[in-house]
Parts: sequence; C-alpha cells; structure tokens
Amino acid sequence: MRKRLGIFMLTLLAALWWQTPAYSQDTRSQEARRARLQKEIAILDEQIRSNASQSANALSRLTLISGKVNSRKKLIEESDRMISEYSDSIAVKEKEIKALTARMDTLSYHYAKLVRGAYVNRSPKVWYMYILASDDVGQAFRRYGYLRDLSKQMNVQASKIKEVQSTLERESEVLSSMRKEAESIRAQRMSEMSKLQAEENDSRMLVNKLKKNKRKYQQDISKKQREVEALNREIARIIREATEDGKSGKKGSSSKERKPIDYTLAKKFEANKGKLPWPAEGPVVDHFGQRFHPVYTNLKLPFNNGVNIALKAGTQVKAVFDGVVKQIVVMPGYKKCVLVQHGNYFSFYCKLGSVSVKAGDKIRTGQVVGTVDTIGGETQLHFQIWSGRTPQNPETWLRP
Repeated sequence: MRKRLGIFMLTLLAALWWQTPAYSQDTRSQEARRARLQKEIAILDEQIRSNASQSANALSRLTLISGKVNSRKKLIEESDRMISEYSDSIAVKEKEIKALTARMDTLSYHYAKLVRGAYVNRSPKVWYMYILASDDVGQAFRRYGYLRDLSKQMNVQASKIKEVQSTLERESEVLSSMRKEAESIRAQRMSEMSKLQAEENDSRMLVNKLKKNKRKYQQDISKKQREVEALNREIARIIREATEDGKSGKKGSSSKERKPIDYTLAKKFEANKGKLPWPAEGPVVDHFGQRFHPVYTNLKLPFNNGVNIALKAGTQVKAVFDGVVKQIVVMPGYKKCVLVQHGNYFSFYCKLGSVSVKAGDKIRTGQVVGTVDTIGGETQLHFQIWSGRTPQNPETWLRP
C-alpha cells in the first residue's frame, strides 16, 4: 500500500510540475502576440489621426483603417484562443484538484487507522501479548517489526498529508488566478469588439465618401501611378548598372570600373530567405503585388514591388543583411531612398527623412540606414527586395 501511494504521489507531482511551465510558456507567447497586435493598432491609430489632419486622401485613410480593422480582428481571434485555452486549463486544473482532494481523503483515512491502532496498542502488555500470540517465530518477528515501525509509519503518513495539502493549496491558488485572468481577457474582448464595430462604421463612411467623388480619386491614383513608375525606373536603372558585365562595348562606359558581383555574399543572403530581420517593426499596410481599388473594384491600383510598413514618426530603419550601399536617391513621393547591394540581391529603403550612411559604405545586418519620414500624413517605410532584375515579395524573405 505504501509503495502504491508513493508511486501515485510522484506521478501526480511530476505531472503538475511539467504542466505548469508549459502553461506559463504558452501564456507568455500569447501575451507577446497580443502585445504586438496592440502595438500595431496604436501605430495605425496615430497615423489615422495624422492622416485626418494633414491629408485629404480618403483612400489612404481607408487603407489605414482597413489595416487597423484586420489587426483588431486578429487581436479578437487571439483573445478567443486564449479564452478557449484558459477554459481547457481550468478544466484540467479542477480535475487535478479533485484527484488531490480524493488522495487527501484516502491519506487521512489511513492515518486515522494508524492513530487508532497506536492508541489501542499503547500499553506494552498488549504489545507482548500480540507478539507471544504469533503462530511461529517468523510471524513474531514480523509483528515486532510492525509495532516497532508504527510510529515511523505515522510520521511518514503525516508528512504525505502535509505535502498533498501544500500542493492542493498551491493548485487552488493557480486555479483562482487562471479564472481571474480568463475574466480579464473576456472583458478585453468585449472592449475590442466595441472598438471594431466603431472602426467598421468609419470604414463604411469613407467608402461612401469615395463613391461621391470618383474623378478626384482617379486623379490621385494617376499621380501615385506616376510616382511609382518613376521609382521603379530609377531602381531598374541602378540595378542594371550594378549587374552589367561590361560587354556593352560603349565608349566611356564605366562598367570596367565597377567591382565584380560578390556571389559568396549573394549565396549567404539567399540562404537566409525567410529568416531576414524586419527593417523596422510595424504592421504591413500595403502588400506586394497587384491590388484593386476597394470601392471601384475594376480600377487597378499601382503594382507594388515591395511592402509599406506603418511606423511611428522618427523610427530608425535598419539593414536586413550585410551589404554595400549602392546609391542614395531622392524621389517624388518617396523622399530619400537607400539602395543596398548584397551580391546580386538588392534591398531598398524608401520614404526616409534622414539617412545615416553614404554610397560605398559597407554595412552590417541591423545597422541603421536612416529614419522614416512622414509624407502626406503617412509615416510608412516602403521596402523592396530584388533578385537581380526581378522584384521579390519581401514578406517571403523576412521572418514570420
């Protein structure tokens, strides 16, 4: 019996010990995701306010609000996931406490039997009679051993009861804490739902505004298209010059003076696909590729060769990999752009207000290349990655 009790206690305590760190780790991970989403929403909130006061571009405002709505929905989904996991953990904890309570009752029962046995056998005469009544010498020794160890057994049983009682109290405190946290998350979820409804209403109002003045917003899109095309032409020119092999045959060509492409660095860059650090932390409000107008759905928006990342004003922008600063250009709608070469790969950091590097500088991963600027009420980094002369989706290269 004592062996079985000991094995049960070790198994139960080991299970509780292993589960608690896992639960804490999951909770920390969830809280980190919630904090990241809340930070993204705060950045978008700030930009929406700035956009409203500095820009009449309703499409830009709609894009920001849509990004905020998406982040809010993800935050609510995270809350739902946490509430579900809390409910499961609470159910498991209640089951463990029930098992501990049952074990406590069993230990208390056996302890009471030991106490009664000790009381009945408290007189030495009873001990002698019990031993002398043995059928043989072996039984007499066993009975003597039992009486000798009775006090020890009582102490062991009392220690087990205290241990289980202490564990039961700790687990009850954990359960109480989990219930409070679950209630707090539920309250936050209700608040997030209320905010989401208000944001979706703002989005509908902006859509109605856009519908009333189609010609004006078509003009805005045309202007943006010209700016995008100018940037793409300049980037293509710089990459073409950087990757020419010097066989053009044109007199006065400077290709002979160009340094050869560092293919070793290019291989290292390629090996880090999906693992590159973000140039700055913030929500992506405009993704790579072709998009259509959210209201005039048959109207194409300018093709995005990169991503736009919403940031706080003055945020530092950092290089995603080792490389050489190829050129710094100033473009309409994009302010200052830093172009970094990584062998036959290139990364571009645009919409900077200030730069911390110059052409020809060798830079390291994480080195600051400049700070983001606010343009027309938008504080966003425009970031691109190219493989040779082909633009890449940066989100497939950066860490998830």
